[in-house]
Amino acid sequence: MSAWNKTLTAAGITDPELRLDYGVQRRAVRQYRRSAYLACRVLLPPAVLPHVVAATAVMHHGDTLLDSGPKPERAVAWAAWERRVRTALETGTGDDPLIRTLLHTVSAYPRHRAAVESYLATAAAELAFEGFATETDYQAYVDAYSLPAFLPIAGLLGPESDTDGRFRAGCRTLIDGSQRLDFVNDLAEDLREGHVGIPAETLKRFSVTVEDLAAGRASAGLRSLVEHEVERARTDLRSGREVLPLMPAPHRPMVSALIEIELMTAEAVLARGTGVLRGSASPSTAGTLRLLLGARRAAVRAQR
Repeated sequence: MSAWNKTLTAAGITDPELRLDYGVQRRAVRQYRRSAYLACRVLLPPAVLPHVVAATAVMHHGDTLLDSGPKPERAVAWAAWERRVRTALETGTGDDPLIRTLLHTVSAYPRHRAAVESYLATAAAELAFEGFATETDYQAYVDAYSLPAFLPIAGLLGPESDTDGRFRAGCRTLIDGSQRLDFVNDLAEDLREGHVGIPAETLKRFSVTVEDLAAGRASAGLRSLVEHEVERARTDLRSGREVLPLMPAPHRPMVSALIEIELMTAEAVLARGTGVLRGSASPSTAGTLRLLLGARRAAVRAQR
């Protein structure tokens, strides 16, 4: 029996068709989020791994619909998908491998349903994104889109209940750092789409304009801007470690590793500097593997 089949069995997924459905999501996640998938594969307990994979696949599918193509087409595609998911949640049935895995994960983790419904209720905010005038606008975007899109995955790894809101607050800090880092790292891609995720008031503070960015002007102001945004992102990512003691112990190594990968990405962005206008930066594969193997060894020692 393959390692993945053993994982499905450990998660209580025994129906042959459902096992195939989860396999489809695994292949998709492994393709577009290789580092994150590897961290999950190496560090997460088998019982939760397929469910995290399924939740990640749902979020990625939604992101793709919200981000791909002309805005009117995106709006129609998202509305159709939202109706399909809501109908499936109401009826308990679905005609798509992705929806079937979602339904099974909801049955295994009932609290997942509320997180998914919250995401569905707010995700259309991404359709309105055309950049930010102020930092306040950016923070509103984090609340309206980034955090609700993060919680369906984070909630599977968090505590059974969060009555005092500490876990949600920690997730909010963590995703703020991750989203800010993404926006500076994805400058080249966002410019091609006609907008940037760094607030206009922040650009002005560093004497950088969207026209400068679109023209590929690598100024001293741009370098300072990159350093400023990355440092703010790193501060939040480090503060986001406060979620770790709130989680079940078996889930902490993977989440800790993902935070460290984000911090390694921040270092790579700093090293690239104004070169982010030519493309995003990422940690070296060797460095990521060393981190994951070290985390795996530490997790094994902690279990002895």
